[in-house]
Amino acid sequence: MTEKTALTPSTHTAPPAKFSHGVKKGNILQVAGQVGFLPAVEGQAPTPAGPTLREQTLQTFANVKAILEEGGASWDDVMMMRVYLTDVDHFAEMNEIYNAYFGEQNLKEAPAARTTVYVGLPKGLLIEIDALAVLS
Repeated sequence: MTEKTALTPSTHTAPPAKFSHGVKKGNILQVAGQVGFLPAVEGQAPTPAGPTLREQTLQTFANVKAILEEGGASWDDVMMMRVYLTDVDHFAEMNEIYNAYFGEQNLKEAPAARTTVYVGLPKGLLIEIDALAVLS
């Protein structure tokens, strides 16, 4: 039986409850919902990358990528991403940021993705992303 391993990169704070930033079991890696917090600083509360959707989205991508790499994966291993926005008016801007970012990643194939509006994020946060990766 394959062991399940919790993933917490050094850039991330310990989760505030009994969950993991990511979990790997066999060749499956699930990245939990990530937001646009800057890398962790000991003794400081998590800080958003900035007030704009662009700043938070790019930091969220960096946070997802850190967990993928911690588990031995890359963007090419991602099968599915779910994007949660807090404002329906951010769809077009998020799609522009997403297309530019992943255009620079030279992916063999883009992952499946789903975007929805969700208003339950902490105050000031505009986006959350989770990802499912399958390693070869």
